[in-house]
Amino acid sequence: MTGTALPSTAKSIEARLREAGLPPLPRSAWLEIDLSAIEGNARAIRSMLAPGTSLGAVVKADGYGHGLVATAHAALTGGATMLCVATLDEALALQVAGFEAPIFVMFTIPPELLADALEAGIELTVMDDASVEAVATALGRRAGRAPAPKVHLAIDTGMTRGGFLPGEAVLPAQRLFEAGLPRLAGTWSHLASPEDRDATARQVEAFQAALDGLAVAGVEPGVRHLNSTGGLIDDVPDFDLVRAGLALYGDLPDDVRVEPDRMAAASALRPAMRLKARAGAIETVPSGTGVGYGSTWRAERTSRIAILPVGYADGWTRRYAGATVARTRGVDVQLVGRVSMDAVAADVTDVPDFSPADEVVLLAPPGEGGNTVDDLAHGRGTIAWEVLADFSPRLSRVYLEDGRPFGVRYLAGRLVLAAGASLRTKPEDGAAEGATAGETATRRS
Repeated sequence: MTGTALPSTAKSIEARLREAGLPPLPRSAWLEIDLSAIEGNARAIRSMLAPGTSLGAVVKADGYGHGLVATAHAALTGGATMLCVATLDEALALQVAGFEAPIFVMFTIPPELLADALEAGIELTVMDDASVEAVATALGRRAGRAPAPKVHLAIDTGMTRGGFLPGEAVLPAQRLFEAGLPRLAGTWSHLASPEDRDATARQVEAFQAALDGLAVAGVEPGVRHLNSTGGLIDDVPDFDLVRAGLALYGDLPDDVRVEPDRMAAASALRPAMRLKARAGAIETVPSGTGVGYGSTWRAERTSRIAILPVGYADGWTRRYAGATVARTRGVDVQLVGRVSMDAVAADVTDVPDFSPADEVVLLAPPGEGGNTVDDLAHGRGTIAWEVLADFSPRLSRVYLEDGRPFGVRYLAGRLVLAAGASLRTKPEDGAAEGATAGETATRRS
């Protein structure tokens, strides 16, 4: 969609950062992350949950590209009670940042690191005989020491990504008890095809069979969790905890039906990420001029070409070449030529008075023009999860709360907070500045 070019009246990113007492950006390409949206999404998700069900925020993969620490802060503020990650270093990073909420690592970790993980109070999973024996050995070495170990038993209900078959759940639990585990912290599984109601129903049935088997053996399952974003908006039982990932960041799987009674809450979800850039150079070229490697695009008229400092090293993949637009001054402009490692070109011929001061939006929520995350996913034949997680750490993350800059995370991981800002580190109360591993959080005053 195109339209009449609008005057650029919004304050520049530099001016907004200065007003917040924050340093300038090192590069004229950045991600803006709306922490108020993530907090609001957590609240919307909670409104869908059955009474007594808690929300686990999936913040793995650098918070789906949004930033581990800031995303965890916003999710907990919105009512999440657990943080879910994929690796031990992600869990330790959250602890270094001061987060006191339970942290659950959803994949097994190397045996030589189990003792440290248990010592740190991180919640672990076992999903095969080898991981059970490794955890049992680690438990034996620290018998009686605080904190009490927390281990979740994974059940394979159809994902085939680790876990015990429903009829085999009792023996691994008993082995852990023999090694000194006082109780299971949880029993869990993962939905493989939430868009397939019949397959999902079979998974729910299999999960319940595992729980029933544990009950017959006198084993308390701990926190029961199976559901995720796809099942949340459909009709999958919530059990005790729902692990929400994509919905937390404001998007939904486009192949899963939203139940009518959850439509209002699902409609309240807001995408939290925008990708913006300003031109590093603007060239006026005659008709026939090739642009970019291989000159795969040539100007059909005298054209103005803006060079934006975003490339495939930032997650703006070469697959986007020729199939994406960007928006500036209210006009959608075509991105042309091949995507370089550090740059992409935009044809701004039809944007009168376009200048290097104008912001160009490459990714935005629906209704704002340009590309949505689903547009980008469809354009490269993938899914929204991959698009979000692909954005490189070298794109500075500018965090906003209520539209105002809250902090900035730079390439080296340094997270600088605005004057008076703090990162809330537990769901109930309290606040503290946070940092990921390699991140040093400082407050501007």
